[in-house]
Amino acid sequence: MGFVHDGPYEPMVGDPDDHRPATVWRLAVDPAGEVPMALLFERCAVGDRIPLHRHDVDEVVTVLNGEGEYTLGDDVRAVGAGDAVFIPAGVVHGTRNTGDRALHVHAVFPATKVQMQMVDRNPAPGTEADPPLTTVYDFATGTFETLGPTTSL
Repeated sequence: MGFVHDGPYEPMVGDPDDHRPATVWRLAVDPAGEVPMALLFERCAVGDRIPLHRHDVDEVVTVLNGEGEYTLGDDVRAVGAGDAVFIPAGVVHGTRNTGDRALHVHAVFPATKVQMQMVDRNPAPGTEADPPLTTVYDFATGTFETLGPTTSL
């Protein structure tokens, strides 16, 4: 158990499937490693989108500020400040900033390592022809391991 104080946000770069240098984020996990949960804080830039993907664990997203459009399975809805989205494991989802300022979201995961299967991409330069990947994110270290192309939906 422990406290995590506000820290610096980093540009969304380094992931070949989700390259958004104008969007910034930071991660938080229990520094003692006793609570196996992770928090993601994101400021999605105007016009940016979180590409369609799915996880092996549930996720809860809250919108703090801004306007967006959230895809959850076959359902697409407008979201804004105060809204929450409950995402079951395995359901394809993504977000698009539809407003004129950053879309601030927080996401909670019941794990510190999450498998992510990309369905869509914001390709990093030089990877435009590559297929979407399946990766495992380690929120405690901020690193990810590529498992290979996403093969089934």
